[in-house]
Amino acid sequence: MDVEVARLIGAGIAVLPLFGVGLGLGKLFASLTESIARNPSASSDLKSNGILSFALIESIALLSFVVAMIILFAV
Repeated sequence: MDVEVARLIGAGIAVLPLFGVGLGLGKLFASLTESIARNPSASSDLKSNGILSFALIESIALLSFVVAMIILFAV
């Protein structure tokens, strides 16, 4: 197998976690919206926890993207 083909396959595998990130963000915001609708008085606590969770989930997407770019262009 050619090295270029192996790099492209590796980069494709490196971005597979983006599927899980999309599912996780969808679940996060769906449950956040439902929780705020059920208890509007706890909105500020829920929003701060939601923003923290969003940042942690999104960091996985950024990390997988950086790894894919490193595989494509630096190796």
